[in-house]
Order: sequence, then C-alpha cells, then structure tokens
Amino acid sequence: MPSPVAVLLITGSPRAGATSTAVLQTVSETVEAGAVTARMYFGTGGLPHFNPDDDFEPLHPAVAELRTLIARADALLFSTPEYAGDLPGSFKNLLDWTVGGSEIVAKPTGWINTAAPGRAEGAYAALRTVLAYTGADIVEDACVRIPVARSAIDTETGTITDPVARAALAKAVETLVRHTRSTPLPAPEDRQPPRTSPW
Repeated sequence: MPSPVAVLLITGSPRAGATSTAVLQTVSETVEAGAVTARMYFGTGGLPHFNPDDDFEPLHPAVAELRTLIARADALLFSTPEYAGDLPGSFKNLLDWTVGGSEIVAKPTGWINTAAPGRAEGAYAALRTVLAYTGADIVEDACVRIPVARSAIDTETGTITDPVARAALAKAVETLVRHTRSTPLPAPEDRQPPRTSPW
C-alpha cells in the first residue's frame, strides 16, 4: 500500500464550532484507512499582522511554524466562510504570510465550500486569486461545494454527520490524494516564491 499522503487542513474561521472547521475535522473519518495523515492547523489567531518589513529571517515563531507545516505537507485542503462578501480578515492575513515563502509553490491544493449555492462566491474567488499568485497547484476536482447545515455538526466530536456530505468530502479528498501521488513536486531550488513589491 502506498505511504499516506500528509494533508494540512486549514480553516478560514477561528470560531469554535465553525462549519468550515467541522468539515475539515471530518476528513480522517471519511477516507480509506492509511490513505492520509491529516493535520488541522489552529494557529491563525496567533499570527502577527502581516507587514512586509517583518517577512525576513528570523521570522516570527508563529509564521515559521505555519511555513514549516506547509513545507512538510504533501497537499493542502482549505475551507473558509465568507465575511462581508470576501475572505475573513484573519484568514487573509494567514494567506499573506504564505506569499513570501516557496513552501506553497506547486503544492497540490483543494478546498471545500460549505455554503449554500450562491453564497461565499467572493471568498472563494479571492482564495483562488491568492493561491494562483503563490503558485499553488490548484486541483480543480478537489475544489468543491458541499453545503453543510449547522444541524449536521456533532457538537461532541466537532465533525459532520450528514452521510451525503461525508461521501462528497471523501471523494474530494481521494481526488486530491490521487493527484498528489501522481504529480511529483519540483525540486526545492525550482520552486521560487512570487515576486512581491513593498507596500
């Protein structure tokens, strides 16, 4: 059996019980045993406000941890709510900290939109823009909408119970895993971060 694919799960909401967090926390329960090692990232609230003047070594410990986790992951899976028609500020701040490094370049990446049809379009358009700019390998078939009602969240486990949503999640993750296994990452020296301009 192939080695497990290490998937870093990043939620766009710092709220306890958020739907975006719940769907990501369900990943390990929905895929074939041994297919993935899934790790949730909960450090969004501890990241400093992004400032280009601080995007140099030595990095703030929270930023260094984020970049290290991204570097060690084989693939990334995001889920975020929409706030005021766009990405939540804390999540955009996290994404800003990924731009100056090369860790995310060519990294297979997907996302789960848990909103009802017609909702969160602005947030996911913005997420696509940032990920494309950073050079992430956006796996289109692993970027899916899986509407999840709050009533479908088990308050004790923090995971979703809806069998239809769980099956759709499993399919998306399996797609991401399959792509990751079939698409080797370029050598580190060939993965350069995008050029940025000081504000």
